Amino acid sequence: MSHQNKRQKNGAITAAVAEQPAAGPSKPTPRLFAPFRALGHVTDHVPYAMFVHTPQGALATPTVNITTSVGRSWLMWDAARMTLVFAGPDAGAQINSLAMTGTEIFASAGTRVIKYHRGKENGTYLSPDQSNLGKILIFGDELLVLKEDGTGLVIYDIKGGQLKNQITFHSSFTATHLMHPSTYLNKVLIGSQQGELQLWNIRTCSLIHTFSHPTPASSSPITNIVQSPAIDVVGVGYLDGTVRILDIRQGDLVMQMKIEDGAVAGLSFRMDGPPILATASSTGSLATWDLSKGGRVLHVVRGAHDQTVTGLQWVPGQPLLVSSSADNSVKQWLCDDPTGMPRLLKFRGGHHAPPTCIRYYGEDGKQILTAGRDRSLRYTSVVRDSRSFELSQGSLIKKAIGLGVTVDHLKYPQITAISSSSIRSKDWEDVVTTHADDAIARTWRVQEKRLGPWTFEMDSGVAQAVTVTACGNFSLVGSSTGEIRMYNMQSGKERRSFSLSGAAPGDSKPKIIAQSKTAKAKATQQQAAESVKKTLEAITGLVSDALNRIVVASTLEGKLYFFDFHTTQLLHSAQLTTSITSMSLNRDSGLLSVICDDLTVRLIDIETRRVVRELRGFKGRILDTVFSPDSRWLIATSLDSTIRTFDIPTGRLVDAFKTASIATSLTFSPTGDFLATAHVDSVGIHLWANKAQFSEVALRHIPEEEDVPEIGLPSVQGLAEDAAIEGVEAIGAPEFTDIYTTPEQLSEGLITLSLIPRSRWQTLLNLETIKQRNKPKEAPKAPEAAPFFLPTVSGLETRFDLSANQDQSDTQKNGKNGQRLDLASGWLESEFNKRLTREDESGDYNTFFEYIKSLPPSTLDLEIRSLASSDHLLAFLNALISRLRSNKDYEAVQTILSIFLSVHNDLLIQNPEEFKDKLTELKDQQNKHTKRIRELVGYNLGTLGFLRGT
Repeated sequence: MSHQNKRQKNGAITAAVAEQPAAGPSKPTPRLFAPFRALGHVTDHVPYAMFVHTPQGALATPTVNITTSVGRSWLMWDAARMTLVFAGPDAGAQINSLAMTGTEIFASAGTRVIKYHRGKENGTYLSPDQSNLGKILIFGDELLVLKEDGTGLVIYDIKGGQLKNQITFHSSFTATHLMHPSTYLNKVLIGSQQGELQLWNIRTCSLIHTFSHPTPASSSPITNIVQSPAIDVVGVGYLDGTVRILDIRQGDLVMQMKIEDGAVAGLSFRMDGPPILATASSTGSLATWDLSKGGRVLHVVRGAHDQTVTGLQWVPGQPLLVSSSADNSVKQWLCDDPTGMPRLLKFRGGHHAPPTCIRYYGEDGKQILTAGRDRSLRYTSVVRDSRSFELSQGSLIKKAIGLGVTVDHLKYPQITAISSSSIRSKDWEDVVTTHADDAIARTWRVQEKRLGPWTFEMDSGVAQAVTVTACGNFSLVGSSTGEIRMYNMQSGKERRSFSLSGAAPGDSKPKIIAQSKTAKAKATQQQAAESVKKTLEAITGLVSDALNRIVVASTLEGKLYFFDFHTTQLLHSAQLTTSITSMSLNRDSGLLSVICDDLTVRLIDIETRRVVRELRGFKGRILDTVFSPDSRWLIATSLDSTIRTFDIPTGRLVDAFKTASIATSLTFSPTGDFLATAHVDSVGIHLWANKAQFSEVALRHIPEEEDVPEIGLPSVQGLAEDAAIEGVEAIGAPEFTDIYTTPEQLSEGLITLSLIPRSRWQTLLNLETIKQRNKPKEAPKAPEAAPFFLPTVSGLETRFDLSANQDQSDTQKNGKNGQRLDLASGWLESEFNKRLTREDESGDYNTFFEYIKSLPPSTLDLEIRSLASSDHLLAFLNALISRLRSNKDYEAVQTILSIFLSVHNDLLIQNPEEFKDKLTELKDQQNKHTKRIRELVGYNLGTLGFLRGT
């Protein structure tokens, strides 16, 4: 059953994980797909509880909430509209029993009872001896829990959570069910596997009375105990189908009935007046009994459910009966009159057998078409549960009731292939399916939620491959004998047929005109003679491109046939080395995925008709493949229970993980956000969030020999934000990143340039020109500072005496005490010279040149000009020679060499005996590299000129 999509804040990867492996790979494996949630349930046992809230006010209507378990989780439904209210988190074990109060839900799972409030866990009651717990009963402020093995009863305080008391039963009494009789203070009635009933006082923990089975020699286990509208009267159901109504005050048998088709799976008394008892059997049937007429059966609804009924209850004060079953459904039955037959009012259901084929429908990525072993086709909404439905195959329920069989017996065979196109969904049928061992392909119309009027029947063999064209106008069907026929989706008529050998048949005529009875007989004989050949020519895959130009068919013998869509002419055929089991086409990229029997997926380009990739590494038969919407990934599932993701451009495995059960089918959302999988032992559709859609994921190649981690399947709902999930990282968490670091030099024989911007070396070359251009024409003069008190010079005109201020400035200019600062006397060795002399003469001077490249152009020019001693000049020349020899920083060495020679050329010329050897060695290295670069540049220029035609 599908559920409403309630995402958490980081819901793209928040999920409850069933199990996590203890060990994993040595390196973190990139996780492209993280568990999100399941669009369905695993329903091995489905207990359920119901609560009716009666609001204040005369006009107020009661609110009915139904809680059902779905394996390890639970769901709360609003009975008025059957909409999902809450979805509980993973309980950690199979839920055995449920109970409800006004605001809280109690669920027993494994060795604990969990209390939930508004869908969140807020309390836990642990088993005192670590034994599994079973049936639970809310009794005032106390919580009563039967042990699953039936050996005892545990009593808890609901508010405090403490263990209050324990009751241990006799070894000859194995408890199966418990119930509180109305008006009985501190008393509970407990049924046993031996058929006995015991009345216990839970305050004193004492046994009050034992009700023996009426026939001890042929006793049957008690399966249900319910309270009747009458005080002291209870209904008891047994495994052999017997229903007994007992007066526990007098210890008398009031009434006895018998169900003929299985054990009593549910009992419920109608509480709104009429004395009606409803019973449910283990075969899925419902029955109503008139207690006013001695327990006469009123109606039997056979096939009400496809599997065992696990919950049955009348809504208090209403003629409404609610039932749940292990067939993954909850149904409401309405009785229009007291003695009328219950009719189905509302229900919510899903697959009651695992889906075998799932495909996204439409282009918005909000709905999935699913076909299961229950022989049904369902439309499942990813966004809202109320939009999900089963496509009708006709009025099968009425027929099944009339024939006395289940609905599944009247449905069409199991669907083996689905193809759809929603382009013309408003005009005519848009889905075509093939069925197991059936020569007919059937059409469906999603918009009208029903089976279509057209059927496409093959002349021989079984229809096993189907595709709907991108335009939605045609459907192609392939059979197990090599037939390929094209039908019009609007009229349902055959338009063309394709032949694997011989001339193209072209347009087809109606069968009545095409051949007579004699021709049919001859054709039958010919088909019998060529049965062996036809077996090898069985069509295993059929696709058409986006523009209706090419039709591609694959056969069991390993051949691919390319046909012209319009003329049906065979354009090309290709023989692979092994059989082909299925194939799929990404119409946007034209890539064809072919699943082969040699555990290899081959990708074929339909334009060039050549194999472009071979994807290996599978350790079991490949079951299904799907492309990502952008055609960058191919996701495949195989019998080794591993889901692998391959990067198509590189052909490498970039993601792989194991699941607890084998994924039989998978499909990728057209919007790229979810991967949906169906598993061999689960009736749910599991969603995996594509983490690359929400954050950047660094991918790496995963070797085939690396261990693949096993992660749990998505649950019904994710955990809270602060819950830790082992093996699943939150979005935005650091991933393993295989960062490629560019080496300093790709090869020793290649000339490598520096990473310094070109402007810096150009500035260094033209530094003198830049200084001259920026030099001011006249040095700025500082204004003369006047003293605070200005003395005057005697004379006719008023003038200030500034002689003292002038003397002070001359003193400062000449230095303290009139001495000039001697710069030469205090010379210190710079960092440039220290690093130069520190380098090894036989090395490559890497540290020294990294320091040079960090200096500004003006500073580097000053350092080069400051090389005054011959030792420093020789060391600098040796650094330039070593750097040229290492083929590194070529343009930087050329710039520095130019500045060095222009500044120190006079010293180098005046001392030839000292610098001759180094200069000669420098010249040889320079000529060697210059010649090589000129030859390469000239060759490239000549080649480009030739290609341009100049």
